[in-house]
Amino acid sequence: MAAGSDPGQVAGPIGVGGQHVVLIHGFTQTSRSWRAIAEALGDGHRVDAVDAPGHGAAATQRLSLPRGAEAIADAGGPAVYIGYSMGARLALHVALQRPEIVAGLVLLSGTPGIADDKERAARRAADEALASRIESIGTAAFIEQWLQNPLFATLPYDEADRADRCTNTASGLASSLRLAGTGTQLPLWDRLSGLTMPVLVVAGALDDKFTEIGRATARRIGRSAQFASIAYAGHSAHLERPFEFLDIVHPWLDGLKD
Repeated sequence: MAAGSDPGQVAGPIGVGGQHVVLIHGFTQTSRSWRAIAEALGDGHRVDAVDAPGHGAAATQRLSLPRGAEAIADAGGPAVYIGYSMGARLALHVALQRPEIVAGLVLLSGTPGIADDKERAARRAADEALASRIESIGTAAFIEQWLQNPLFATLPYDEADRADRCTNTASGLASSLRLAGTGTQLPLWDRLSGLTMPVLVVAGALDDKFTEIGRATARRIGRSAQFASIAYAGHSAHLERPFEFLDIVHPWLDGLKD
């Protein structure tokens, strides 16, 4: 299901019974990036993946983080929400805005936002420059440059993944950065303690920045949260070490039945 758009499901929903799980991808990806994870989680759970605003079947959507979260919540309904990077930021907004529909929350390589006003303004300017760059050189050239980012240094080369990213439009990706980039996000740190649903915060052990953010996020949430690190993985831990990611998430999901 693409949030508020034409269907953009992984293959699904996948699976029956158990928890209803909604997966939200990262920037430049589409719902198809979750296929292997969705199929594995579908062994015991009902799994959907959404296309975030500006991506995939939702390429024409022009929505801020709060509005994008509302669209995803409307599309996903009551569920456990699992988000990666940009998707984690959207999932966090869903949990804060619509807690009554969130049975559990998994935040992978996400951030509650940049607390410092000057740093946030600098990031917003950088996001704007990047959006203009996408519009200038086009999606395919941008994807090649984007994946050279040190953040993805440990992500194995995957031709199918790159091809899927290239199905996105330059205008959609640019709008995502301008409306829902980290620079536009109001910091949510002070609201984290209000989350009462079970929360699993995950980061790759090689991703120092998001490991630190993840640990701090779990501490701020409090007793309902736990932090898990995936060894030998970087920012895209679920793609780099999918079995290890599933070894953490699957039993956590099963535990929500208790």
